[in-house]
Amino acid sequence: MLKRELLAFAILFMAICAPSVAQTSTNYTKFVDPNIGTAHCRWFHYTPGAVPFGMAKPAPSTNGSYGNVHGWEATGYDTRHESIEGFPNFHEFQVGGIVFAPITGKLQTMPGKLENPDEGYRSRFDKKDETATAGYYAVLLKDYNIKAELTSTKRVAFHRYSFPRTDEAYVLFDIGNTQGESGPVKDARVYLQPDGRIEGYVTTLPVYVQKYQPGGEVTMYFSALVDKKPTAFGVFTGNNITPDKNEISGKGAGLYLRFATNENEAVTIKAGLSFTSIDNARLNLQQEAAGLSFDDAKQQALKTWNDYLGRIEVETADRNNAVKFYTGLYHALLGRGLASDVNGAYPKNDGTKGQIPLDKNGRPTYNHYNTDAVWGAYWNLTQLWALAYPEYYADFIKSQLLIYKDAGWLADGIANSRFVSGVGTNMVSIVFAGAWMAGIRDFNVEEAYAAARKNELEGKDRPRGAGKLDVDSFIKYGYVNHLDKGSSWEEVWKFSASHTLEYAFSAYAMAQWAKRLGKETDHRTFLRLSKGWEHLFDADLKLVRPKMANGSFIDNFDPAQPWRGFQEGNAWQYTYFVPQDPKALIAKVGAGTFNRRLDSTFIISEKALFGGGANIDAFAGIGGVYNHGNQPGLHISWLFNFSGKPSLTQKWVRSICNKFYGTEAVHGYGFGQDEDQGQLGAWYVIAAMGLFDVKGLTDAKPQMGIAGPLFSKITIRLNEKYYAGKQFVIEAENNSDENVYIQSMQLNEKKLRQPFLSFADITKGGKLTVQMGGKAVDNY
Repeated sequence: MLKRELLAFAILFMAICAPSVAQTSTNYTKFVDPNIGTAHCRWFHYTPGAVPFGMAKPAPSTNGSYGNVHGWEATGYDTRHESIEGFPNFHEFQVGGIVFAPITGKLQTMPGKLENPDEGYRSRFDKKDETATAGYYAVLLKDYNIKAELTSTKRVAFHRYSFPRTDEAYVLFDIGNTQGESGPVKDARVYLQPDGRIEGYVTTLPVYVQKYQPGGEVTMYFSALVDKKPTAFGVFTGNNITPDKNEISGKGAGLYLRFATNENEAVTIKAGLSFTSIDNARLNLQQEAAGLSFDDAKQQALKTWNDYLGRIEVETADRNNAVKFYTGLYHALLGRGLASDVNGAYPKNDGTKGQIPLDKNGRPTYNHYNTDAVWGAYWNLTQLWALAYPEYYADFIKSQLLIYKDAGWLADGIANSRFVSGVGTNMVSIVFAGAWMAGIRDFNVEEAYAAARKNELEGKDRPRGAGKLDVDSFIKYGYVNHLDKGSSWEEVWKFSASHTLEYAFSAYAMAQWAKRLGKETDHRTFLRLSKGWEHLFDADLKLVRPKMANGSFIDNFDPAQPWRGFQEGNAWQYTYFVPQDPKALIAKVGAGTFNRRLDSTFIISEKALFGGGANIDAFAGIGGVYNHGNQPGLHISWLFNFSGKPSLTQKWVRSICNKFYGTEAVHGYGFGQDEDQGQLGAWYVIAAMGLFDVKGLTDAKPQMGIAGPLFSKITIRLNEKYYAGKQFVIEAENNSDENVYIQSMQLNEKKLRQPFLSFADITKGGKLTVQMGGKAVDNY
């Protein structure tokens, strides 16, 4: 132990003084930089005060009060801004609110604008006065000389505000206003109890909830303890302040406490949170944090992050790559947070309260989670979960099955259990099948299969939020027929080609699962549907092309045009969306043509940094030949492994890792690209390990493609509840920026002839050794 700690200290010292020296560390949070990519980032992107998969996600907001017109745009914290308006405690897709803010001097109750911080309670701050890592955030609010600090347990947010000497120190509880992606406020309430506890709730109408489940609401509850008695209190709505009143309801509802403080005196708030009730927020606080100080909670949060991050240990001479890796891993573990309470209560799809079964000790047997859609998650998050966090993967499936039982359909995304499909499709079947194929099976398999089967085949009475509203056309024609105009909702008719490709992939996943479960009739049905992409393949252009119901291709076809048959992409990108059968696609295109075209795709896209160049926009790259900043093409660089040119996969994966990904606030995940609840970060993590399965683990015997690791040594610590092995080690010999090509590979000292590794061999434990060099090698 002493030797390991001394080594960690020495390597941290060398990393600071001489970044070129090899490094490793037991304090993985030292390599997490939450500020990476925080220009134009999404609401759920920046929550350094949270623990892995937590409900409590306290974080600074620079523009969260501005709202979110379309429901998905960048909002919350933007590194380019110079003032902070407060610290919201909820940060999920379509979920945001419960703001605390400390101030001094004149009582102000409106946040004000970025252009003029003095007109509201927001405060200027300097980056040099800001500290952010996994589980802890601190900043100096310059206008008030207040140091604000944040940390949390799973369901309890901790705030510590260190004030100057003053008789006019205030803490605002700004509860009833729009925040982030929450949408407009329907109702709110906040009150001060005789014992000093502050409690309340806010009910919001998020844009995407209204789109996919009209009338649905999201309610956030809190119960907060403050460790100092106030000298005064009052309530407010906007600029209307009422002193000495201890309760207020309705839109805009807020409450303030006033204190007399000494120099650097700290006021600490512990806020229990819940999506079901104030009583459960109180219970969450009592059970998770009753005896914890702020410093206790901070140390506990850092320990939890180190335990999670330490499931994968990398050794490298390049500190920047270590920072990219652990920051990406941090993002992958940050999104999709808890929605259930310590007693197993959870919000149901119909707005009522449900109950997760309890074990013999009275604890919930699993948890429920909020989640953005899983569009593309099979190319990043679920592979990472399967490798290092299978217990969370299993929990995630059980959570999804709650929605199925409550609402009758699987939901691609949920906010407080309300439907928020996001992209109008539904890829949950792939997630289920991939878990089972990976050996994660501690869920109700028959129920999960029935839910997934319904998801793939049934269109009658299908609610908007379940997505796949055009699945009947897919079943009828074998593809989704194209319309250039439609009288119904656009996701029913506008994305015919991309939906066909997605449904064909999920049908393949179901075919393999059905076969393994002995469901032969289903196997044959799904296998036939998995070939739906062939209907859209234009043999002359060697591209996927939308097709009309009469069997003719659309006219005036432009392969670069997004939004006409293709969602958030175009034909250049989506033609490669045949992950279930890359070899069949290669055969149709012709191997030589395929390799030349795909190689040229990356030569061209490299000039735009594999996305939208330096344009700060989530959709900056959707009209290009390749767009790493969005989900549909994240597997494309790995297809050379199937076309006889694995050296090109090695070349381009390494280049994407080096050029698309950065370590700066603006250039982090492209430039303002969509780090969608950790998906781009998770892609970097698995790609940097040199592993990736284009099929999302859905094959009968899943295999991961191999590329050159970015690190000299990688140790994946396996969960022995799920897997036979204790750890899997990847060693890259002679690895460097110049030596990007694999010369040879050995699994447990046995030579590998193909650039693939079975998932079963990984989970048995062992070692993959790759010899790296500067010469491209395609035959091993």
